[in-house]
Amino acid sequence: MTRTENTSKLKSESFDLLIIGGGITGAGIALDASLRGLKTALIEMNDFASGTSSRSSKLIHGGLRYLKQLEFKLVNEVGRERAIVHYLAPHLVHPDKMLLPLVKDGNYGYWLTSMGLSVYDFLAGVSPEDRRQMLDEKETLEAEPLLRKEILEGGGLYAEYRTDDARLVMAVIQSAVAEKACISNYVKAEDLLVSKGQVVGAKVKDLLSNEVFEIKAKVVVNATGPWVDEVRSLKEKITGKRLHLTKGIHLVVPRAKLPIKQTVYFDHSDRRMIFAIPRGNVTYLGTTDTDFDGDKMNPRVTLADVNYILEAVNYMFPEQNIMLKDVLSSWAGLRPLIHEEGKSASSISRKDEIFNSDNGLISIAGGKLTGYRKMAERVTDEVANRLEVETECTTDEHKLFNSSFKDYAEVETEVKRLEKNFPAFAENPYEIKYIVHNYGKVSEEILKQAEASLATENSEVALVLAELAYTTENEMVCSLQDFFDRRTGRINFNIDSVRRTKARVGAELANTHQWNASELTEELRALDEVLKERSSFD
Repeated sequence: MTRTENTSKLKSESFDLLIIGGGITGAGIALDASLRGLKTALIEMNDFASGTSSRSSKLIHGGLRYLKQLEFKLVNEVGRERAIVHYLAPHLVHPDKMLLPLVKDGNYGYWLTSMGLSVYDFLAGVSPEDRRQMLDEKETLEAEPLLRKEILEGGGLYAEYRTDDARLVMAVIQSAVAEKACISNYVKAEDLLVSKGQVVGAKVKDLLSNEVFEIKAKVVVNATGPWVDEVRSLKEKITGKRLHLTKGIHLVVPRAKLPIKQTVYFDHSDRRMIFAIPRGNVTYLGTTDTDFDGDKMNPRVTLADVNYILEAVNYMFPEQNIMLKDVLSSWAGLRPLIHEEGKSASSISRKDEIFNSDNGLISIAGGKLTGYRKMAERVTDEVANRLEVETECTTDEHKLFNSSFKDYAEVETEVKRLEKNFPAFAENPYEIKYIVHNYGKVSEEILKQAEASLATENSEVALVLAELAYTTENEMVCSLQDFFDRRTGRINFNIDSVRRTKARVGAELANTHQWNASELTEELRALDEVLKERSSFD
């Protein structure tokens, strides 16, 4: 898909549906609507997944914490959705064992945890081989020897799924484009078009060319996450329910500093729960849940946030002594929750909700990454009803773009095959797995292009440039941060490789996008600012 072609269509054609917002919810609606035969457009004011949808804990999880809040319906839905999303994209959504240590005076006791995890398995439809195992103190330490021993009373081992949230968004967007959806990033809705009291499109600005134009549509959906209320307020005064933003942060440390065997979900002293998640050569830690009222485009990780996470991790893993200097990278994201009077950030429900404005605008807020498909289904049902079109959702059986693996075992087989066929990229035990997990069925194509460059480039540069060529051609990469952050995740999980390769990538993108010298300098400056923000704290 090319951005130029899509923006041209946005200017010249009319649509059944215009979606504002290119995160996971908007992407899911675009795919669902396109599969139902609706002529669909989607615009995103920044890059795809640049907001909440690239800044989560990167888990497709069944919502164990919601069980404690007695939200049984939500546990049932997201638990079953977890299995569906795994089926749709096994390379992107892969199984991950999670250990819940049971500690003295902790959130969870042994018998309550045993019953809770059993209910969780039932509600979430967990397959027999992945159902919970209850461990005694000795078995828990065998599963994770780094845990603090004197407080340990046992543990629960259960199944979750890990993903790359931004790559999942891109797979859904590419799937929607394959179904004729017209989609573009860096197009901002500056106003809503109204005729006879009803919203009939949007006045938009192409932020790369500065051109202003109109997009006409029979129905407009506002799926802008933290910006939902801003879009709603373009043509109406916000009354009644509104958003409540909370911030969650994550830290990345070398895996050698915290070499855990599987994901660990453990108590903080304030009774919040913290994740430690191994991923390749690093382990990432999170998350916080604090009220937020700042710059939504750039939520920051503060020194207080870092100290909060490190305090919890060092208490649970006392021999590791992780310090501020060990933090390689970080990210902060916002949760667009529905405000509930008198409730704290942590206690507000994660359920999604649809707002129907008198002017016809449909807005969707709340929800979780795991439940994106059902959120999209509910919104698309509403759109179909408005258009008087009889359709059914089929996204539960539509494999995502480049995702035609039968199951995760087939993904693992592909990793081993490519490691054998491309030994130059297999010296790092996680490199080819990273490629397959990100790109699925086109991994071999990317590796072949990288291999062809080895005569003149080292393996790292060759692979990065091959990724760049693929994502620029197929995934609308418009900036260095698009590539290093949302398309590859390298800023989060391999930040040193960004520092080593940014000049080469910048030169290639400058050639592709015809940047002049000052534009390239500004791109590199902006990237350096992001690298600084992600790796230093005040």
